[in-house]
Amino acid sequence: MSRLPTTIWRTVAERPRDQELPRGLDAAWDAAIGIAARLKPRLGRFLRRAARVAALEKEFLDLSSANLREAAVALRDRFRCGREEPADLERAFAVIREVAAREMGLRPFLVQIAGAFALEAGCVAEMATGEGKTLTATLPATIAGWRGRGCHVITVNDYLATRDAEWMSPIYRFCGLTAASIEQKMPPPDRRQAYQADITYCTNKEVTADFLRDRLSLGRLRGLPSALMARIVDGAGSGTDRLVQRDLAYAIVDEADSVLIDEAVTPLIISAEGPNPEQVQAFQAAISIATELEETRDYTLNHRYREVDLTDAGKSRIEELAADLGGVWRGARRREELVIQALTAVAFYVRDRQYIVDEGKVVIVDEFTGRLMPDREWRDGLHQAVSAKEGLVVQAPKDTYARLSFQRFFRLYRKLSGMTGTAAEGWREFWQIYHMPVVTLPTNRPCIRVNRRDRSFATESGKWKCIVEEIGRIHGQGRPVLAGTRSVGASELLSRLLNEAGLENQVLNAVRHREEAQVVAAAGQPGRITVATNMAGRGTDIKLGAGVAERGGLHVIATERHESGRVDRQLFGRCARQGDPGSCQAIVSLEDELVHRHSPHLAGSLRRRYGKTDREVTSGLVRRVFDMAQRRAERQALEQRKGVLQSDNWLDQYMGFAGREA
Repeated sequence: MSRLPTTIWRTVAERPRDQELPRGLDAAWDAAIGIAARLKPRLGRFLRRAARVAALEKEFLDLSSANLREAAVALRDRFRCGREEPADLERAFAVIREVAAREMGLRPFLVQIAGAFALEAGCVAEMATGEGKTLTATLPATIAGWRGRGCHVITVNDYLATRDAEWMSPIYRFCGLTAASIEQKMPPPDRRQAYQADITYCTNKEVTADFLRDRLSLGRLRGLPSALMARIVDGAGSGTDRLVQRDLAYAIVDEADSVLIDEAVTPLIISAEGPNPEQVQAFQAAISIATELEETRDYTLNHRYREVDLTDAGKSRIEELAADLGGVWRGARRREELVIQALTAVAFYVRDRQYIVDEGKVVIVDEFTGRLMPDREWRDGLHQAVSAKEGLVVQAPKDTYARLSFQRFFRLYRKLSGMTGTAAEGWREFWQIYHMPVVTLPTNRPCIRVNRRDRSFATESGKWKCIVEEIGRIHGQGRPVLAGTRSVGASELLSRLLNEAGLENQVLNAVRHREEAQVVAAAGQPGRITVATNMAGRGTDIKLGAGVAERGGLHVIATERHESGRVDRQLFGRCARQGDPGSCQAIVSLEDELVHRHSPHLAGSLRRRYGKTDREVTSGLVRRVFDMAQRRAERQALEQRKGVLQSDNWLDQYMGFAGREA
């Protein structure tokens, strides 16, 4: 029993993350350790160490730039040789803090220093929106750069990767380090050079894709010894000359909940064109057959899981309709799979919600971020089925060369940490998948956000009417309003309703995304009305215009509850930043997708009870329905992400593709 505390409190880095998820009693024990790790009083320790760093300010404040640089070089040498003591980390943070103040005019606050200690310890640091996560990351990133094995700072898009690398580079240069960023269209030689920098800013998609391409270049080679031997024997023909990345030593993931949880449900795939005219014709025929089928008689729909089940009558009807087609339609299993995909495309994939049509092609919209994903396609023929539904030119499915989930990739890093404004709700998953504890940091200034109770309506029409009236009321006070929607279609609908009411507004969605930073940055001006999907604001501050704070600050309206409570909290975090005033409220209806999909029976019963009126519903039961639906959605999403990771483990076991580098 005396050894138990050591087992529980061991550092995250000591336990490999790239092994299979535990099962049975092992899973129960691992969960118990996670609960114990959550109860460990880390925050107090990080704040005390941050206070000691702040106390060192006087020592470095009066140093000349040359002497400060000498102090940084001396610390770099200690970290490079692995001779640092615990006190050296505090001293190093104090030096970097002084460098940031001189080079950037930004001196990290106490909570930012504590956040840096959390990142250095391999935790997920929950820091409220607007608390300065970009600056916080420079402290542990500099330490990683001094250790000489590199550091990847993962952001959510190319714009932020380039911006942050350029913005923070003066700190790194002063400390004797190099910083670079990876962009989508960057050629391999430039990528290789960027990865050789001490600190590399990049997106999760780019860094994972580069890892996959490197593995394809290596072929059957696994690990450093075999790669070195092949280099000696085969020279340039070994494939090692085409590699762009180096060791996966340390990653700091910004917006960790989005990157490590929300986007982890879809694996990243390297593929190439695979022409197949017969397959293309089959997708078009499947849509024609699907339109001839009748729900209930021929098939049933499961809205919660987006599944289609054919009835016996439906199978017979498909066989009858496909009798003259021949080819793949002769096999019962294959023709039923094709029609099920077609029915899935028709029933569950809605234009301007899950996708848009741009230049004659179906482009996926990320349901969590609201951003376009032009380089992604749905698998197993679903993308082709949606294209056929829209009457577009259908491209043949691509041949898959390699695939890897984001969970599996990030578990390959020797050290991993993250930061986000919304992590507390996902603490179990952060521990279970990545073995990272969550540390919730206080705000630098007290948060004075006014969280108003949700308003619920029986119908969507009643909800939209209330939203327009509420926006008009707040606008009349001279306050700015940000209305968040779940889809492109909903944002366009709300914008049209506001225009009809004589309320000028700005729209930000996957279609109108080119001026995202400018639109979001101006959303705090007096009387400004901004309608946006989930893409609004991650990485861009909303600063209040003149006189707005005195009127109550920015007001945020959620027009639907999302399938994850974290996304709701992220939207509400757009207001009341850094001690500013602000308020937020959700206005929802019993016809919203969340309850329709994840609590259909109870929501349907309540809709019948309250009828088709536009009146507001004040029952506490309605609020519980939304809470229950959200919990169900979160559990389902977690199981899907686990399924993706388990699929990766299966492929690794039987096909031997991805693995930890030696």
